[in-house]
Amino acid sequence: MLSSGALVQLFSILTVLIHVLGVVNAAHAVMHVRSSRGAVAWSISLLTIPWFAIPLYWVLGRNKFYGYAEALRAAYVEHNTLAQQVYQKVLKYQVELPPELTAIQELAERLTAIPFTSGNHVELLVNGQATFDAMLSAIESATNYILLQTYILEDDPTGNRFREALIQKASQGIRVYLLYDGIGTRKLSRAYLRSLRQSGVSVKIFKSTKGRGNRWQINFRNHRKILIVDGAIGFVGGLNIGDEYLGLKPPLSPWRDTHLRLKGASVQCLQGSFLGDWYWATRELPKVHWKVTPDRTFDQTALVLPTGPADDLPACTLFFVNAINQAKNRLWIASPYLVPDESIRTALKLAAIRGVDVRILLPSRPDHYMVYFCAFSYYKELQAAGVKLFRYQPGFMHQKVILIDDAIAGVGTVNLDNRSFYLNFEVSVFVTKQPFIKDVEAMLLEDLKVCRLIHRSEWKKQPFQLKLIARIARLMAPIL
Repeated sequence: MLSSGALVQLFSILTVLIHVLGVVNAAHAVMHVRSSRGAVAWSISLLTIPWFAIPLYWVLGRNKFYGYAEALRAAYVEHNTLAQQVYQKVLKYQVELPPELTAIQELAERLTAIPFTSGNHVELLVNGQATFDAMLSAIESATNYILLQTYILEDDPTGNRFREALIQKASQGIRVYLLYDGIGTRKLSRAYLRSLRQSGVSVKIFKSTKGRGNRWQINFRNHRKILIVDGAIGFVGGLNIGDEYLGLKPPLSPWRDTHLRLKGASVQCLQGSFLGDWYWATRELPKVHWKVTPDRTFDQTALVLPTGPADDLPACTLFFVNAINQAKNRLWIASPYLVPDESIRTALKLAAIRGVDVRILLPSRPDHYMVYFCAFSYYKELQAAGVKLFRYQPGFMHQKVILIDDAIAGVGTVNLDNRSFYLNFEVSVFVTKQPFIKDVEAMLLEDLKVCRLIHRSEWKKQPFQLKLIARIARLMAPIL
């Protein structure tokens, strides 16, 4: 047993080592943290309270996802011939956008190898019933393979409908691949997964901690929701799989959400996003179809934009800032969360100041209280610039939609928050032609009918306690 003197000496050595480690991590924060204010906050914490700050920094301080890009490069080298063939097939449908969208197209082509493509059919699916019915119908029609990716998968009646549909197709010899996020779907029962695997469904988990040196890489999420059937039909949007998304779980019911059904060249682009995530999880690539079947009724122009923390540049932020800056008359955004970083806030304010009709639709009920309260802290500065904020009254609004002028509309998985812009793997689809844009406009106008405009005077009337909570929540904005 160590003497008291030896214990004191051991504690002193440990204290010195912890403080040295704090200095090393503070230097790392100065070099790598995204914003100067974040670097200052982390550095001060790491230098003054290293015992507490070091583990927090290891978990929350990362904004770069390591290993994913390297894995994709390895896949590209291994399957170079296939990659070239796929790229050439998609390029046949590449299209030049009109002059008012040139800036958006040029940036998109610099951020991703995926082009705007013609020959697409894009259909809005409003709310859970329409979305799940369409997805299950597509699954039932599969003749070769099914790729399903989700952030949340629940073991409830809705989740069981999908499980039974996948098991049935697997029993018919259809290849079925299911990929889910390890954090979003952490509560899924072993019995649920076991029944899928025993039936021949290939089930994999997207773990951000995969690979050497990534054990603390737990602040990232794969937030994508994708379904591909036979390489011919695709689905993407805001809906996870569970009863909640049908509005069956008060107090958030009814649930308001938006999804897309795709056909044409864009399905191949969406399929590529799934395969990248599958390769990260398995280091394997399932055999899929890359053939695009021409159809003269498919006349939409679309861009599939997958983004994430493994990107060389913050592609999601750059694309949205650029898109907001292109708005001339109208900028309508629907998002369940409002935690914009400085670049997004500046773009929104500048758009409103130059006379653009900027409207942001938010839910009136919270599903995550910290994020909900944080949104209040942005009211004053956004409203002062002329941004109109609306609260959706019935139930919870979870859709992620953007409409710019009469030129382009997007639906996907991206929330108006730092987590989507910097920490999550996301995917959105942007469409540039009528009648889709008119459909989005009509949908949002229906939503606005049941929204309440937030007046500038309301923030002043809020109690001190709420204002304080909102400002405290804002301190956590970089990880919300």
